[in-house]
Amino acid sequence: MSKISCANPRMNRVGGQAVLEGVMMKSGEHVALSVRKENGSIETEKTTFVSVIKKHKFLNIPIVRGAINMVETFRLSYSILGRSAEMLGIDDAEAESKFDRWLKDKFGDKLMGVIMGIAAVLGVALAVFLFSFIPTLVMRLLGRAFFGSLDDLSLGQQSLLGLIQGLIKIAIFVGYLLLVSLMPDIKRTFQYHGAEHKSIACFESGDELTPENAAKHTRLHPRCGTSFIFVTLILSILVFSPLPLKNVFVRVGLQFLFLPLVIGLSYEFIMYAGKHRNVLTAILSAPGLWMQRITTKEPSLDQLEVALTSLKAAMPDEFPPEDDAAAPESADESAVDPESAAPESAAEPPLDDLSRDDDGIEIPDGEK
Repeated sequence: MSKISCANPRMNRVGGQAVLEGVMMKSGEHVALSVRKENGSIETEKTTFVSVIKKHKFLNIPIVRGAINMVETFRLSYSILGRSAEMLGIDDAEAESKFDRWLKDKFGDKLMGVIMGIAAVLGVALAVFLFSFIPTLVMRLLGRAFFGSLDDLSLGQQSLLGLIQGLIKIAIFVGYLLLVSLMPDIKRTFQYHGAEHKSIACFESGDELTPENAAKHTRLHPRCGTSFIFVTLILSILVFSPLPLKNVFVRVGLQFLFLPLVIGLSYEFIMYAGKHRNVLTAILSAPGLWMQRITTKEPSLDQLEVALTSLKAAMPDEFPPEDDAAAPESADESAVDPESAAPESAAEPPLDDLSRDDDGIEIPDGEK
């Protein structure tokens, strides 16, 4: 039997997310966002994200920390996606209409935040409709067709209907991923998703961080957000099956009530699987890894270069900025006073205070 341990000190030290034409990496409190500009250059921004769990240690308990991490991850993901669009200049790509000018006059610099907020609300509403109401309604129709009534069902019958509802959710999820993967822009994002995974795998293996070395590694990772969602869907079958079937709104409401429990359990499993590589975790992680064959694509060397740039920027202690290291060699000692010779780049600006304590989970793009 495999020994359950985490011998590799590099495991679980960095996580990330694919964005528009780039990759975000996070290690501890450090967050780095790198995107490939239209002119071929790579632009990188660094900030920090301090989790409420780190500020309040009593929240760092199993299951609770998973639910909190999920909320913080979505918060970080939406801000990063919006910022990647700004870095690419997407807002300026089209001629400004009267409506665009009206929006800017009303919201000013907060316009992108408003747009992302509306998108988040619509996304949640769509997710509720697809993954709660539709599976519940179909399950109730099948229940009446098979058993004549939803009253006085045995535990076995109710569990069967719960299983059917869970399978419908999984089918919708897989179908959605297959459809969006056909879109050219999403396919490129999935390539950056693969670049993110390969870069992290290259770091965890101890190989030199070059695009060529990263390309040799797998694009599948047990801590991926795709795996997290798939595990959540499977666990929801077990947790939601005993819930009452008579009223669709009551059942959906109770599902929301128990959702933090399902998310917390899924988080604990994903973190455990990320730290312990053995037969048990391999079997339990397999379905999520299969799904990653849809949400990750083989990246190019250029895309891997972006991911590695982001990874290094998110780990400044292990990979000090080259400009800082090279600055003393280029200084003209005869012309500069030693007390004022430190280059401007050596003084880092204050980092913003964002959040997430554990680098365990990465959110799929529409992720680790």
